[in-house]
Amino acid sequence: MSIPIDYETLRVIWWGLLGILLIGFAVFDGFDLGTAILMPFVGRTDTERRILINSVGPVWEGNQVWFILGGGASFAAWPPLYAASFSGFYIAMFVVLIALILRPVAFKFRGKVDNSTWRTMWDWALFVGGFVPSLIFGVAFGNLLLGVPFHFDGELRALYTGSFFGLLNPFAILCGLVSVAMLTAHGAVYVYMKTGETIAQRARSAGIVASLVTFGLFAVGGVLIFSWVDGYAISGPIDHAGPSNPVRKAVDVAAGAWFANYRLQPWTIIAPLLGLGGSLGTAFLLARRRALAAFLASALALTGIIATPGLAMFPFILPSSTQPNASLTAWDSSSSHMTLFIMLIAVIIFLPIVLAYTAWVYRVLRGKLTPQMLETNRQAY
Repeated sequence: MSIPIDYETLRVIWWGLLGILLIGFAVFDGFDLGTAILMPFVGRTDTERRILINSVGPVWEGNQVWFILGGGASFAAWPPLYAASFSGFYIAMFVVLIALILRPVAFKFRGKVDNSTWRTMWDWALFVGGFVPSLIFGVAFGNLLLGVPFHFDGELRALYTGSFFGLLNPFAILCGLVSVAMLTAHGAVYVYMKTGETIAQRARSAGIVASLVTFGLFAVGGVLIFSWVDGYAISGPIDHAGPSNPVRKAVDVAAGAWFANYRLQPWTIIAPLLGLGGSLGTAFLLARRRALAAFLASALALTGIIATPGLAMFPFILPSSTQPNASLTAWDSSSSHMTLFIMLIAVIIFLPIVLAYTAWVYRVLRGKLTPQMLETNRQAY
Protein backbone atom coordinates (compact mmCIF):
# COMPACT_ATOMS: atom_id res chain seq x y z
CA MET A 1 0.00 0.00 0.00
CA SER A 2 1.31 3.44 -0.96
CA ILE A 3 1.11 5.93 1.92
CA PRO A 4 0.34 9.43 0.63
CA ILE A 5 2.05 11.24 3.53
CA ASP A 6 5.78 10.81 4.10
CA TYR A 7 7.09 9.43 7.39
CA GLU A 8 8.74 12.68 8.52
CA THR A 9 5.51 14.66 8.09
CA LEU A 10 3.47 12.04 9.95
CA ARG A 11 5.89 12.19 12.85
CA VAL A 12 5.49 15.96 13.09
CA ILE A 13 1.69 15.65 12.81
CA TRP A 14 1.56 13.17 15.67
CA TRP A 15 3.91 15.28 17.76
CA GLY A 16 1.41 18.11 17.26
CA LEU A 17 -1.59 15.88 17.99
CA LEU A 18 -0.03 14.77 21.28
CA GLY A 19 0.30 18.42 22.23
CA ILE A 20 -3.31 19.10 21.20
CA LEU A 21 -4.52 16.25 23.42
CA LEU A 22 -2.58 17.66 26.38
CA ILE A 23 -4.00 21.12 25.76
CA GLY A 24 -7.49 19.65 25.34
CA PHE A 25 -7.15 17.90 28.68
CA ALA A 26 -6.03 21.12 30.37
CA VAL A 27 -8.78 23.26 28.84
CA PHE A 28 -11.68 20.85 29.34
CA ASP A 29 -10.79 18.81 32.41
CA GLY A 30 -8.76 21.69 33.83
CA PHE A 31 -11.82 23.62 34.99
CA ASP A 32 -13.08 20.43 36.72
CA LEU A 33 -9.80 20.22 38.63
CA GLY A 34 -9.83 23.94 39.35
CA THR A 35 -13.40 23.83 40.63
CA ALA A 36 -12.47 20.99 42.98
CA ILE A 37 -9.48 22.97 44.27
CA LEU A 38 -11.69 25.98 44.97
CA MET A 39 -14.65 24.15 46.49
CA PRO A 40 -13.70 24.18 50.21
CA PHE A 41 -12.94 27.91 49.95
CA VAL A 42 -15.52 29.30 47.52
CA GLY A 43 -18.45 27.18 48.76
CA ARG A 44 -19.26 28.30 52.30
CA THR A 45 -22.48 26.32 52.85
CA ASP A 46 -23.65 22.85 51.91
CA THR A 47 -25.97 24.25 49.25
CA GLU A 48 -23.17 26.32 47.71
CA ARG A 49 -20.89 23.31 47.57
CA ARG A 50 -23.63 21.25 45.97
CA ILE A 51 -23.96 23.93 43.32
CA LEU A 52 -20.21 23.72 42.64
CA ILE A 53 -20.34 19.94 42.41
CA ASN A 54 -23.31 20.01 40.05
CA SER A 55 -21.65 22.62 37.84
CA VAL A 56 -19.09 19.98 36.79
CA GLY A 57 -21.06 16.82 37.65
CA PRO A 58 -22.64 16.29 34.19
CA VAL A 59 -19.41 16.86 32.23
CA TRP A 60 -16.38 15.76 34.24
CA GLU A 61 -16.44 12.15 32.99
CA GLY A 62 -16.46 13.25 29.37
CA ASN A 63 -13.74 15.81 30.03
CA GLN A 64 -11.50 13.17 31.57
CA VAL A 65 -11.54 11.24 28.28
CA TRP A 66 -8.91 13.72 27.05
CA PHE A 67 -6.52 12.27 29.65
CA ILE A 68 -7.25 8.74 28.48
CA LEU A 69 -6.78 9.78 24.85
CA GLY A 70 -3.40 11.29 25.71
CA GLY A 71 -2.22 8.06 27.32
CA GLY A 72 -3.62 6.00 24.45
CA ALA A 73 -1.99 8.21 21.83
CA SER A 74 1.41 8.00 23.52
CA PHE A 75 1.08 4.20 23.69
CA ALA A 76 0.11 3.82 20.02
CA ALA A 77 2.11 6.60 18.36
CA TRP A 78 5.17 6.78 20.64
CA PRO A 79 5.75 3.36 22.26
CA PRO A 80 9.22 4.14 23.70
CA LEU A 81 7.81 7.32 25.27
CA TYR A 82 4.98 5.35 26.88
CA ALA A 83 7.39 2.66 28.11
CA ALA A 84 9.96 5.05 29.56
CA SER A 85 7.60 7.64 31.07
CA PHE A 86 4.84 5.41 32.46
CA SER A 87 7.34 3.00 34.01
CA GLY A 88 9.69 5.74 35.25
CA PHE A 89 6.89 7.89 36.65
CA TYR A 90 5.01 4.85 37.95
CA ILE A 91 4.60 6.00 41.54
CA ALA A 92 3.69 9.53 40.46
CA MET A 93 1.09 8.18 38.01
CA PHE A 94 -0.26 5.88 40.72
CA VAL A 95 -0.71 8.86 43.05
CA VAL A 96 -2.48 10.76 40.25
CA LEU A 97 -4.82 7.84 39.61
CA ILE A 98 -5.69 7.51 43.31
CA ALA A 99 -6.48 11.23 43.41
CA LEU A 100 -8.60 11.02 40.24
CA ILE A 101 -10.47 8.01 41.62
CA LEU A 102 -11.43 10.09 44.66
CA ARG A 103 -13.54 12.38 42.45
CA PRO A 104 -16.28 9.97 41.36
CA VAL A 105 -16.32 8.36 44.80
CA ALA A 106 -16.76 11.76 46.45
CA PHE A 107 -19.45 12.78 43.95
CA LYS A 108 -21.50 9.69 44.72
CA PHE A 109 -20.87 9.25 48.45
CA ARG A 110 -21.03 12.87 49.61
CA GLY A 111 -24.82 13.06 49.59
CA LYS A 112 -25.48 9.59 50.99
CA VAL A 113 -25.37 10.72 54.62
CA ASP A 114 -26.91 13.95 55.91
CA ASN A 115 -24.03 14.75 58.23
CA SER A 116 -21.77 17.82 58.07
CA THR A 117 -18.61 15.92 59.09
CA TRP A 118 -19.25 13.25 56.46
CA ARG A 119 -19.81 15.82 53.72
CA THR A 120 -16.84 17.95 54.73
CA MET A 121 -14.61 14.88 54.49
CA TRP A 122 -15.71 14.26 50.90
CA ASP A 123 -15.37 17.96 50.07
CA TRP A 124 -11.69 17.76 51.02
CA ALA A 125 -11.40 14.51 49.08
CA LEU A 126 -12.57 16.45 46.02
CA PHE A 127 -9.96 19.12 46.80
CA VAL A 128 -7.25 16.45 46.87
CA GLY A 129 -8.62 14.99 43.63
CA GLY A 130 -8.14 18.39 42.00
CA PHE A 131 -4.94 19.64 43.63
CA VAL A 132 -2.75 16.53 43.45
CA PRO A 133 -3.13 15.80 39.70
CA SER A 134 -2.69 19.50 38.90
CA LEU A 135 0.55 19.62 40.90
CA ILE A 136 2.01 16.36 39.59
CA PHE A 137 1.26 17.14 35.94
CA GLY A 138 3.21 20.37 36.32
CA VAL A 139 6.03 18.62 38.16
CA ALA A 140 6.25 16.15 35.25
CA PHE A 141 6.65 19.01 32.77
CA GLY A 142 9.38 20.51 34.93
CA ASN A 143 11.30 17.25 34.94
CA LEU A 144 10.99 16.98 31.17
CA LEU A 145 12.79 20.31 30.84
CA LEU A 146 15.50 19.19 33.26
CA GLY A 147 15.85 15.71 31.74
CA VAL A 148 14.65 12.39 33.11
CA PRO A 149 17.13 9.81 34.51
CA PHE A 150 16.69 6.85 32.17
CA HIS A 151 18.71 4.93 29.59
CA PHE A 152 18.38 1.92 27.30
CA ASP A 153 20.09 -1.41 27.72
CA GLY A 154 21.49 -3.53 24.88
CA GLU A 155 18.02 -4.77 23.96
CA LEU A 156 16.55 -1.23 23.91
CA ARG A 157 14.64 -1.68 27.15
CA ALA A 158 14.10 1.60 28.98
CA LEU A 159 15.63 1.58 32.48
CA TYR A 160 14.62 4.35 34.86
CA THR A 161 17.22 5.15 37.53
CA GLY A 162 15.49 7.93 39.44
CA SER A 163 13.07 7.97 42.37
CA PHE A 164 9.71 9.53 43.13
CA PHE A 165 11.18 12.07 45.55
CA GLY A 166 13.90 12.89 43.03
CA LEU A 167 11.14 14.30 40.84
CA LEU A 168 10.25 16.81 43.55
CA ASN A 169 13.16 19.17 42.89
CA PRO A 170 12.73 22.95 43.32
CA PHE A 171 12.34 23.78 39.62
CA ALA A 172 9.82 20.97 39.06
CA ILE A 173 7.83 22.10 42.10
CA LEU A 174 7.76 25.62 40.64
CA CYS A 175 6.32 24.16 37.42
CA GLY A 176 3.82 22.24 39.53
CA LEU A 177 2.72 25.48 41.19
CA VAL A 178 2.30 27.09 37.76
CA SER A 179 0.01 24.20 36.84
CA VAL A 180 -2.01 24.51 40.06
CA ALA A 181 -2.36 28.28 39.67
CA MET A 182 -3.43 28.20 36.02
CA LEU A 183 -6.00 25.43 36.55
CA THR A 184 -7.32 27.16 39.67
CA ALA A 185 -7.79 30.33 37.61
CA HIS A 186 -9.48 28.33 34.85
CA GLY A 187 -11.81 26.69 37.35
CA ALA A 188 -12.60 30.05 38.95
CA VAL A 189 -13.66 31.51 35.60
CA TYR A 190 -15.88 28.49 34.97
CA VAL A 191 -17.50 28.83 38.41
CA TYR A 192 -18.01 32.53 37.75
CA MET A 193 -19.86 31.66 34.54
CA LYS A 194 -22.02 28.90 36.04
CA THR A 195 -23.12 30.15 39.46
CA GLY A 196 -25.18 32.89 41.04
CA GLU A 197 -24.01 36.16 42.49
CA THR A 198 -22.66 35.10 45.91
CA ILE A 199 -20.49 32.18 44.76
CA ALA A 200 -19.61 33.93 41.51
CA GLN A 201 -18.11 36.93 43.27
CA ARG A 202 -15.89 34.73 45.45
CA ALA A 203 -14.81 32.81 42.37
CA ARG A 204 -14.15 36.07 40.52
CA SER A 205 -11.83 37.28 43.29
CA ALA A 206 -10.05 33.93 43.43
CA GLY A 207 -9.69 33.89 39.64
CA ILE A 208 -8.09 37.33 39.54
CA VAL A 209 -5.54 36.34 42.20
CA ALA A 210 -4.81 32.94 40.60
CA SER A 211 -4.35 34.50 37.15
CA LEU A 212 -1.85 37.04 38.48
CA VAL A 213 -0.01 34.30 40.39
CA THR A 214 0.10 32.24 37.17
CA PHE A 215 1.61 35.20 35.31
CA GLY A 216 4.27 35.70 37.98
CA LEU A 217 5.25 32.05 38.39
CA PHE A 218 5.32 31.46 34.62
CA ALA A 219 7.60 34.48 34.15
CA VAL A 220 9.92 33.29 36.95
CA GLY A 221 10.06 29.84 35.33
CA GLY A 222 11.09 31.38 32.01
CA VAL A 223 13.87 33.37 33.68
CA LEU A 224 15.16 30.23 35.43
CA ILE A 225 15.17 28.24 32.18
CA PHE A 226 17.11 31.02 30.47
CA SER A 227 19.66 31.51 33.25
CA TRP A 228 19.93 28.15 35.01
CA VAL A 229 18.42 25.15 33.19
CA ASP A 230 20.55 23.50 30.52
CA GLY A 231 18.77 22.33 27.39
CA TYR A 232 19.36 19.53 24.90
CA ALA A 233 20.37 19.73 21.24
CA ILE A 234 21.06 17.13 18.54
CA SER A 235 24.71 17.65 17.60
CA GLY A 236 24.96 15.37 14.59
CA PRO A 237 22.96 14.36 11.53
CA ILE A 238 19.73 12.47 12.09
CA ASP A 239 17.46 10.77 9.59
CA HIS A 240 14.02 12.34 10.02
CA ALA A 241 12.41 9.45 8.15
CA GLY A 242 14.65 6.68 9.44
CA PRO A 243 13.87 3.73 11.72
CA SER A 244 12.87 4.36 15.32
CA ASN A 245 16.10 3.75 17.20
CA PRO A 246 16.72 6.31 19.97
CA VAL A 247 20.42 5.50 20.46
CA ARG A 248 21.60 6.29 16.92
CA LYS A 249 22.24 9.98 17.47
CA ALA A 250 24.51 12.38 19.37
CA VAL A 251 23.06 14.87 21.83
CA ASP A 252 24.72 17.78 23.60
CA VAL A 253 23.59 19.40 26.83
CA ALA A 254 24.17 23.14 26.71
CA ALA A 255 23.02 26.34 28.35
CA GLY A 256 20.31 28.12 26.39
CA ALA A 257 19.61 25.15 24.12
CA TRP A 258 15.88 25.28 24.93
CA PHE A 259 15.74 28.73 23.35
CA ALA A 260 17.22 27.65 20.00
CA ASN A 261 13.82 27.04 18.40
CA TYR A 262 12.66 30.50 19.39
CA ARG A 263 15.70 32.00 17.66
CA LEU A 264 15.36 29.86 14.54
CA GLN A 265 11.54 30.12 14.29
CA PRO A 266 10.56 33.55 15.66
CA TRP A 267 6.83 32.78 15.26
CA THR A 268 7.09 30.35 18.18
CA ILE A 269 7.31 33.34 20.56
CA ILE A 270 3.52 33.42 20.21
CA ALA A 271 3.29 30.59 22.78
CA PRO A 272 4.88 32.32 25.80
CA LEU A 273 3.14 35.58 24.84
CA LEU A 274 -0.19 33.74 24.90
CA GLY A 275 0.67 32.31 28.31
CA LEU A 276 1.60 35.69 29.79
CA GLY A 277 -0.98 37.76 27.94
CA GLY A 278 -3.76 35.25 28.50
CA SER A 279 -3.12 35.22 32.24
CA LEU A 280 -3.19 39.00 32.48
CA GLY A 281 -6.19 39.12 30.15
CA THR A 282 -8.09 36.66 32.36
CA ALA A 283 -7.51 38.84 35.43
CA PHE A 284 -8.47 42.00 33.54
CA LEU A 285 -11.64 40.50 32.03
CA LEU A 286 -12.71 39.05 35.36
CA ALA A 287 -12.27 42.48 36.91
CA ARG A 288 -14.51 43.84 34.12
CA ARG A 289 -17.03 41.02 34.75
CA ARG A 290 -16.67 39.63 31.21
CA ALA A 291 -17.22 35.95 32.00
CA LEU A 292 -17.14 34.32 28.55
CA ALA A 293 -14.24 36.46 27.34
CA ALA A 294 -12.34 35.62 30.55
CA PHE A 295 -12.90 31.91 29.96
CA LEU A 296 -11.54 32.19 26.41
CA ALA A 297 -8.55 34.17 27.68
CA SER A 298 -7.91 31.51 30.30
CA ALA A 299 -8.07 28.79 27.64
CA LEU A 300 -5.54 30.74 25.55
CA ALA A 301 -3.30 31.10 28.60
CA LEU A 302 -3.38 27.34 29.19
CA THR A 303 -2.64 26.75 25.50
CA GLY A 304 0.33 29.10 25.57
CA ILE A 305 1.77 27.79 28.83
CA ILE A 306 1.65 24.16 27.67
CA ALA A 307 2.86 24.96 24.14
CA THR A 308 5.84 26.98 25.40
CA PRO A 309 7.94 24.03 26.65
CA GLY A 310 6.64 21.81 23.85
CA LEU A 311 7.89 24.17 21.13
CA ALA A 312 11.13 24.83 23.01
CA MET A 313 11.91 21.11 23.31
CA PHE A 314 11.07 20.06 19.73
CA PRO A 315 12.11 17.56 18.45
CA PHE A 316 12.80 16.18 21.95
CA ILE A 317 9.92 14.40 23.67
CA LEU A 318 11.66 12.83 26.67
CA PRO A 319 15.27 14.00 27.27
CA SER A 320 17.56 11.70 29.26
CA SER A 321 19.69 13.33 31.95
CA THR A 322 21.85 10.23 32.52
CA GLN A 323 22.42 9.24 28.87
CA PRO A 324 21.63 12.24 26.65
CA ASN A 325 22.19 10.25 23.45
CA ALA A 326 19.26 8.02 24.48
CA SER A 327 16.84 10.96 24.65
CA LEU A 328 13.60 10.32 22.80
CA THR A 329 12.78 12.60 19.88
CA ALA A 330 10.02 12.88 17.31
CA TRP A 331 12.41 11.40 14.74
CA ASP A 332 13.42 8.19 16.48
CA SER A 333 10.69 7.05 18.91
CA SER A 334 7.50 6.77 16.86
CA SER A 335 5.50 3.81 15.64
CA SER A 336 5.80 2.64 12.05
CA HIS A 337 4.89 4.71 9.02
CA MET A 338 1.77 2.63 8.37
CA THR A 339 0.62 2.76 12.01
CA LEU A 340 0.82 6.53 12.16
CA PHE A 341 -1.10 6.86 8.90
CA ILE A 342 -3.94 4.52 9.95
CA MET A 343 -4.22 6.29 13.31
CA LEU A 344 -4.37 9.64 11.53
CA ILE A 345 -7.31 8.46 9.42
CA ALA A 346 -9.10 7.42 12.64
CA VAL A 347 -8.44 10.86 14.14
CA ILE A 348 -9.75 12.64 11.04
CA ILE A 349 -12.98 10.62 11.25
CA PHE A 350 -13.66 10.57 14.98
CA LEU A 351 -12.19 13.80 16.41
CA PRO A 352 -14.74 16.06 14.67
CA ILE A 353 -17.52 13.82 16.00
CA VAL A 354 -16.16 14.09 19.54
CA LEU A 355 -15.81 17.87 19.27
CA ALA A 356 -19.30 18.26 17.80
CA TYR A 357 -20.84 16.14 20.55
CA THR A 358 -18.89 18.06 23.20
CA ALA A 359 -20.14 21.37 21.78
CA TRP A 360 -23.72 20.07 21.80
CA VAL A 361 -23.45 18.92 25.42
CA TYR A 362 -22.18 22.29 26.60
CA ARG A 363 -24.90 24.05 24.64
CA VAL A 364 -27.58 21.93 26.31
CA LEU A 365 -26.06 22.52 29.75
CA ARG A 366 -25.52 26.25 29.32
CA GLY A 367 -26.78 28.65 31.93
CA LYS A 368 -26.27 29.25 35.64
CA LEU A 369 -27.06 26.84 38.48
CA THR A 370 -29.29 28.01 41.31
CA PRO A 371 -30.45 26.49 44.62
CA GLN A 372 -33.94 26.19 43.15
CA MET A 373 -32.62 24.01 40.34
CA LEU A 374 -31.10 21.62 42.89
CA GLU A 375 -34.43 21.27 44.65
CA THR A 376 -36.37 20.50 41.47
CA ASN A 377 -33.81 18.14 39.93
CA ARG A 378 -33.70 14.72 41.56
CA GLN A 379 -30.56 13.79 39.63
CA ALA A 380 -28.54 16.52 41.35
CA TYR A 381 -25.71 15.46 43.67
